[in-house]
Amino acid sequence: MSLFGRKKTTVGLDIGSGLVKVAVVDHSKKQPELVKVAVVPLLADAIVEGEVMDPGIVAEAIQSALAAANVKGKHVVTAVGGRDVIIKKIQIERVKEQQARELMRWEAEQHVPFDMESVELDFQILDPDDDGVEMNVLLVAAKRELIEAKLRVLTDAGLEPSMVDVDAFALHNAFEVNYPEAMRGIVALVNIGHDVTNINILDDGVPILTRDITVGTRRFREDLQRERGISADEAQQLLQGYDRSTHLDAVIESRGEEIAVGIERAAAFLASSSRSAGQIRAIYTCGGGARIPGLSDALADRLRISVEQANPLTNLTIRDGALDSLVTDEVAGLLMLPIGLAMRQVA
Repeated sequence: MSLFGRKKTTVGLDIGSGLVKVAVVDHSKKQPELVKVAVVPLLADAIVEGEVMDPGIVAEAIQSALAAANVKGKHVVTAVGGRDVIIKKIQIERVKEQQARELMRWEAEQHVPFDMESVELDFQILDPDDDGVEMNVLLVAAKRELIEAKLRVLTDAGLEPSMVDVDAFALHNAFEVNYPEAMRGIVALVNIGHDVTNINILDDGVPILTRDITVGTRRFREDLQRERGISADEAQQLLQGYDRSTHLDAVIESRGEEIAVGIERAAAFLASSSRSAGQIRAIYTCGGGARIPGLSDALADRLRISVEQANPLTNLTIRDGALDSLVTDEVAGLLMLPIGLAMRQVA
């Protein structure tokens, strides 16, 4: 425990391939309160599939987003994700946490397909109060170079990390607050970003499987430009509009199929493993691609599962002016990750 207690506010920083998003949450009251949100576009190809191509442009966008959110300090909570992060639910002999910490590197060698010398490990005991002979543990491994790359981005922007989280856990933070009913059974939280779609499977509220597929709003936009002969701006307007256009139908069918197959493969892997015997009962979407007109319906028809757009503002206390100059319906889906990061209360 910190001698000086916990910070009253947390700044969540989500550095995406197309947008930089900041959420500020005040933890000083009984319920967390969203104080301010900022969304700043990133120039094309400054970040491609998670790799920073132009550090200067990215740092400038981060600083602009923080300024727009009235953030004066240097400490932020950010996250890493993608193929270089492994999350796995395992069972080990019930031991005290200190013993578990000593066991975890050996356990990781059995479950993580990375060189143990190149990763950072962490874990959480999921059933600490049970008295069975075995306990369930959530094991997390991230390649050290991935974390170091994220830290370089922060340094370039003059920032320091209060915490480096994992995308799946940050999404879960915001999701749990707003959709408590989704914390039972098996559900999928699908974050459709600019370059990548993250598929996160939760079992009774615990993230047990993550998968990334290289389909995002960029691919939808490029398909529209190529197949319909329209400009990038026109394509973007169709993707962010409220009405489904006939121009979108073929693109939604082809790219939606890729997302659906990704969800099916994640479900098949889940079914073939010993970790769970159930089936996905519902899908929640978030990210910039979640509001593509007609995509949720197409996924629901294809997968025969309920698909709902998740809104991280549903149950959250929001301070007046937190979303000034932003259209709530347009940005809500983008905010699941930054709000989840800002929900972390740091020392």
